Amino acid sequence: MSNQTSNKTTLSVLFAAIALACSVNATAAVDVEAAKGLARENNCFKCHGVEKEKDGPAYKNVAEKYRGKSGAEARLVAHVTTGEKAKFPDGHEEEHKNIKDKASPESIKNLVGWILSL
Repeated sequence: MSNQTSNKTTLSVLFAAIALACSVNATAAVDVEAAKGLARENNCFKCHGVEKEKDGPAYKNVAEKYRGKSGAEARLVAHVTTGEKAKFPDGHEEEHKNIKDKASPESIKNLVGWILSL
């Protein structure tokens, strides 16, 4: 194996280790039970399932849609705190429930972090 190939392999392993460490830290920071509790308190599970689509998309599908995209957290925080329109499968639109007045910014970020971690 050439020295250049060895260096590329070492760098690849290093970057993979850093990526894994970052993903573990991001997941570890989420309080799953608090996030689920906030979702229950705000009736989020009425329209969203974790794995199953209801009137709204499944949270796992939301996580997949936003995975790796910059601004994903801010986008979802805005969605749950501004009452913007949500589009339904039948084409109608309704204002999304605003949880801003009922939860702290930290708990909202925790909820969004949990959704994005799925």
